[in-house]
Amino acid sequence: MNPSTQLAQVIVRQILEADVKDVVISPGSRNAPLSIAFYQASAKGLINLHVRIDERTAAFFALGIAKASGKPVPVVCTSGTAVANYHPAVLEASHTNLPLLVLTADRPASLRRTGANQTTEQARIFGKAVRYFADVSGSAYPMELPFNSLQSGPVHLNIQFEEPLIGDSDDSWLNGLTINPPKVFDRKTPGTFHTKSTRGVLVIGHDRGGLSVDAVRAFAKELNWPVIAEDPLTFKDALSHASIFLTSKTIAEDLAPDTVVVIGRTTLSRSINTFIKMARKEIVIDPRMATVDTDRIASQKFLQLPVLEVPVRDAEYAEKWNKYSLRAIKMIADISIWSEQIIAREIAAGVPTGTSLFISSSRPIRDLEGFALAREGVETFANRGLAGIDGNISTALGIASQRKATIAVLGDLGFLHDLTGLIQKEIVNLKIFVINNDGGGIFSTLAQRGVDGFEEIFGTPHGLDPAAIATSMGFASKTIATQKELKGELSLPIQGLSIVVIQAPDRTRGADFLAGMYKNISSM
Repeated sequence: MNPSTQLAQVIVRQILEADVKDVVISPGSRNAPLSIAFYQASAKGLINLHVRIDERTAAFFALGIAKASGKPVPVVCTSGTAVANYHPAVLEASHTNLPLLVLTADRPASLRRTGANQTTEQARIFGKAVRYFADVSGSAYPMELPFNSLQSGPVHLNIQFEEPLIGDSDDSWLNGLTINPPKVFDRKTPGTFHTKSTRGVLVIGHDRGGLSVDAVRAFAKELNWPVIAEDPLTFKDALSHASIFLTSKTIAEDLAPDTVVVIGRTTLSRSINTFIKMARKEIVIDPRMATVDTDRIASQKFLQLPVLEVPVRDAEYAEKWNKYSLRAIKMIADISIWSEQIIAREIAAGVPTGTSLFISSSRPIRDLEGFALAREGVETFANRGLAGIDGNISTALGIASQRKATIAVLGDLGFLHDLTGLIQKEIVNLKIFVINNDGGGIFSTLAQRGVDGFEEIFGTPHGLDPAAIATSMGFASKTIATQKELKGELSLPIQGLSIVVIQAPDRTRGADFLAGMYKNISSM
């Protein structure tokens, strides 16, 4: 057996014995030893093999699997620019502590800086975005793969393969596997949060800092403070529409807290972040402060949920929160003009219980935060590590490969950005709703609106028909443009992969409608 085949088999065997269930590969020559080894394992039913022709979408697909499964997911590519295409997903994994195991094939180190084809400096190409890096070369030898490092984020193994790259077809190396999942080590003590404050608020970031939903719910119940949740579809006891009614300076000042406890990051609304700054004390709970957010500032910081020592809350203060939330609920329930806000409201209410929901960055996730009525029964996902619109289709498909039924809500630019992600063979039940306002709708709500050249450099109208594009690629697709049609689509079973384009109003009109709502908030 040649050394490259033997090295690949040693690595793959250890991955299998660590109870890894899925691997994503992209075709290439230099990664042939790994690809063949993983294929042999999949042929024996030892791992699920997923193939993507585009390395960028492959990495985001693997990211989606990792989000949904909680397990490490290897992603395998050849040398050269293929490796660089992993970088966006590696960054997202780094900022969300997700276990992406990046296996990049490389030429021998002796070929670097010699002008050899498809050879570049792949060593440490991801910089500080990975928790562990190794430049692996030589004959096969017993090695301990860094599964402990994967517990806090992505890991990169750059593997040098000498020619010949193809070995024999004997798969006996897969016999006698012993499955032994890595132990989870947590030597951190929880700490104690002690306060005398009775005017406190709990703010839960969209991904909860990676903490489990059940643990955060239990913490919120024990704390018993008013709850603001960036993900209102997971916490039914959260205050609905807080990001909307807190845009009123009058209301925000009336509700000004003494202490705010923040779980995870708050990345969606300026009104919430402005409100947090009003507090005398900010307490942050987020495991990422041990990895990527080491310089985060707070009055007190915890890497996990602390033990609580808090007094009984101020009942009058809590009632004020409920009063404003109930008024906002009525105002938003009365919206009847077809708008992106109605779209968000109806999707939030209509996603069937037990369905997984992936929400794209930019406007969709902000509208769902603001216009969703708090509920439970929906498992939500989003790429909020760096909040990019790239790789959204692929991430949603990765999640859908692990779930019975999934809905994804994307903007039109996010959909167009990741079209190659649709090129896949897995049987998934995923319905993708594409909110189409012909361009970058979020910029019409920001300070950039009105600058010279706005449409050309921010609005970026594409003039394309997303449904027609999806149909041309062989997928079931349609366009809808009414509230009744949207409710109908949400009531249908999710079978296979389909695309529903929701035709939204003109971007400028939509931004004006949102601004008008904010203006009227103070008079609730």
